[in-house]
Amino acid sequence: MAAKSDSLAPHFADLEQQHEAATLGMWIFLATELMFFGGLFTAYTVYRHRYPEEFAAASTRLNLVFGGVNTVVLLTSSLTMALAVYAARVGRRDWLISCLGLTGLLGAAFLVIKGFEYHGDYADNLVPGLAFVESEWPKPAGVKLFLLLYYLMTGVHALHLIIGIVLMSVLAALARRGRYSSEYYAPVEVGGLYWHFVDVIWIFLLPLLYMVGVR
Repeated sequence: MAAKSDSLAPHFADLEQQHEAATLGMWIFLATELMFFGGLFTAYTVYRHRYPEEFAAASTRLNLVFGGVNTVVLLTSSLTMALAVYAARVGRRDWLISCLGLTGLLGAAFLVIKGFEYHGDYADNLVPGLAFVESEWPKPAGVKLFLLLYYLMTGVHALHLIIGIVLMSVLAALARRGRYSSEYYAPVEVGGLYWHFVDVIWIFLLPLLYMVGVR
């Protein structure tokens, strides 16, 4: 009972109510994030309809190999995150710490790969305003618009991933201190919801950005 009372905030009747409130709060937060990304997806849809050929041409210049590898990395991180939640539920602290650490490392690997990809994009003159040769494209305006959306959408996604990595680090540090148990693991589950959300966003970004010109 001591561990339970230490984990229970004074304004909740019991741990179950606290758990439900935390989960509901995260779902509400993710709903607002979904509206934000929804705005980006809407803008993408409108301009893709207006510049279909330019979007397809620019998409074929992106590195699908990097995008595919990063997809595997994030899907694997979703697995380790799910295992972390399971470990918390069954009270396996060592397993929980390992899975949280591995999830954060996979997220960091994604960012490193993305950094190499951005460097390659720069070398291929695919960065409007910094490295872009308009004479290479019959209609450069639509191409530049696609690339700007590409950097905006992947950049915002990367920012969310960085937040997720910090979250995994905090959860792992608290797990080492014995903060979680089979009775109290709501922060781990809530953190898992956020991580899975970031992964799902990437699943949508992959075909929208990398596979427009794929037949």
